[in-house]
Amino acid sequence: MHSDSELETDLKKNSGKDLEKNSEKTLEKDSGKDLEKYQEKGTDPHTSLYQESLAVHRRLGGVLEVASKVSLQTIHDLSVAYTPGVAEPCRKIVKDPELAYLYTLKRNTIAVITDGSAVLGLGNIGPYAALPVMEGKAIIFKEFAGIDAFPICLDTQETEEVIKAVKHLAPAFGGINLEDISAPRCFEIEERLREELDLPVMHDDQHGTAIVVFAGLLNALKIVNKKLNELRIVISGLGAAGVAIFRFLVRAGANPSRILVCDSKGLVYEGRKNGMNPVKEEIARLTNHGKLKGGLENALPGADLFIGVSVGGIISEEMVRSMAKDAIVMAMANPLPEIMPDAAKRAGARVVATGRSDFPNQLNNCLSFPGVFKGALSTCARKITPEMEIAAARALSEVVTLSELSEDYIIPDPLDKRVVPAVAKAVAGASLESCVARKSHEDKA
Repeated sequence: MHSDSELETDLKKNSGKDLEKNSEKTLEKDSGKDLEKYQEKGTDPHTSLYQESLAVHRRLGGVLEVASKVSLQTIHDLSVAYTPGVAEPCRKIVKDPELAYLYTLKRNTIAVITDGSAVLGLGNIGPYAALPVMEGKAIIFKEFAGIDAFPICLDTQETEEVIKAVKHLAPAFGGINLEDISAPRCFEIEERLREELDLPVMHDDQHGTAIVVFAGLLNALKIVNKKLNELRIVISGLGAAGVAIFRFLVRAGANPSRILVCDSKGLVYEGRKNGMNPVKEEIARLTNHGKLKGGLENALPGADLFIGVSVGGIISEEMVRSMAKDAIVMAMANPLPEIMPDAAKRAGARVVATGRSDFPNQLNNCLSFPGVFKGALSTCARKITPEMEIAAARALSEVVTLSELSEDYIIPDPLDKRVVPAVAKAVAGASLESCVARKSHEDKA
């Protein structure tokens, strides 16, 4: 699961006391150095995985390749797949561009697009270093959902240039998956592309994360027997994921006046001057009407739910003990969560979820985006609507049956083969109900 380190990396263990000592830009520039230190010292438990991944990528020259659907063994084969035969589908499409969905790869192909400005927990590492991550995303599309996806790393971080580039690339693709673009730029880029393209566009760090979090929450609420609109919620992190989660929860029925949100400068409230932007100001108007100040240590007492998409090690056991009975803790910073799951459990949390694969209840984006796009592509959808996202989350939660549901199993395993079909079916149905599905494409000529 992606944390919002591009905005939140100066959160400290004292949760707000030393936050102004470091600028976000400096920390973003330095992000990844800690990882190198761990590797040099051999103290990082993931070191063997890092080395194995490095060896695989070097041996194979990346993890993605393009494969042909047809054989080119004879001149006839070549003439059908390429010239002169290929001229005929071209003539069809020029008369009706929608027939590209019938005669080309467009219907089942996604562009995975980044500018390299907010990659995993590594920060602004640029388009070249981002390419391995985009390749990995593309093979998840293929292996999990049978969708062809291609990584595109743009050598610009200018908002208008990114928007222009994606629009120019759009004709070849049936959907656009934006990935690892820093906040707050990512909000405008996605919003503009959703308005200006006749294709499903989704920034996975926003909506993919929110879908998985809400799916897990739906099942966690069954265990603790609490209602969404009555929860006292604390969110740590106001980058792409944190903002999307907030908006998703409110849209689904959470009471915004019962939500407190912390960013790298502490609690957000209306009138705060430090570290604000239009998106944070929008959230401030809806939350924290008492204008509580400080950090997470002031926000967590009495909270029913903590959602962390920030940085590791900022929540203590004592802070979890201050939460309400049967508290839910979703600590998703990677590789180090805001609090380790075993520590959160020891402090009394009833249900604990994380972004890590070595603990129960991993909240992983790959549970959402393959099924969401498969469902959208199946109807040649023009958009991904809020209704489609809600449908995806509910379908994902329902993959876990009541007989399977437990404190340590609120969300399916990322490799659970039930996930993509269930999510895709729900998204396709919501696409039809939202009236964003295209008509079927038939060649009537």
